[in-house]
Amino acid sequence: MDSTGKKYFIAGSAGQLGGDFARILAARGLAVVAPAEDEFDITDSARVSAVLAAEKPAVLINCAAYNQVDEAESQADAAFLVNATAVASLAETCRDLGIFLVHFSSAYVFDGTKDNFYTEDDPPQPLNTYGASKLQGEQAVAQHLEQMSLVFRLSWVFGPGKQNFLTKVSRWVADNAVIRVSADETSAPTFTEDVVDLTMESLAKGLTGLYHLTNSGYCSRYEWAKYFINKMELDTLVIPVAAATFTTKAKRPAFSCMSNRKLSDALGRPIPSWEDAVERFVLAFETAG
Repeated sequence: MDSTGKKYFIAGSAGQLGGDFARILAARGLAVVAPAEDEFDITDSARVSAVLAAEKPAVLINCAAYNQVDEAESQADAAFLVNATAVASLAETCRDLGIFLVHFSSAYVFDGTKDNFYTEDDPPQPLNTYGASKLQGEQAVAQHLEQMSLVFRLSWVFGPGKQNFLTKVSRWVADNAVIRVSADETSAPTFTEDVVDLTMESLAKGLTGLYHLTNSGYCSRYEWAKYFINKMELDTLVIPVAAATFTTKAKRPAFSCMSNRKLSDALGRPIPSWEDAVERFVLAFETAG
């Protein structure tokens, strides 16, 4: 898909991923529509249909999501409304209007019991409500819009904003000389800038279907935090502990590493490592600070 002259519509532009899509695509001189949430609430199907019919984008990039993993356990209706029901309606509208849909799912569709990287062929088995809602959403896209969609499963997303793990770590170290971070949860940190780049390359290549989009490699949350703190040249001591040390409402997969080989092969290039991504994030973090 040639990006020249195409209009890109971004749902969920207030979030860290949607915000980076809006920023980066606009910087590239592309036509971007990124409405505020009150102007484009994906749970309002009538409003969604009217706006998309008026805007006529070539591509809808859906970054809107209910992503409060623990809160979803007590707010299942809200999680399924945003992550599943609204996504199904969005896919139907895109089908009817001829709009290509990019949608993002999660590594939390897996239960973390596999002894190797998860591939796109592995059967999902979510442990928590959030994962179940994301799985239902990606299945809805495949059902309604299989030939005109891309679904990317992401893991441990970080970028601009205050809600990702690394910005939380930065707040913890500001107040503590010692912090404790779980060492028995393992996945692949994934930088929003790389999500944008790889998504746009996938569109340019004409890819469709389901892919795992992560930075390459894997680490525990402890290793991730320690690497970030070292790159920030801070003296905070990071102590590895068990995830069970922290009380959470939702169960999380201990090992949610996904293979990005299918996407890497389809694009014909390696995907940057999580360490490289953290280093680029630190440069942006320090510049912003």
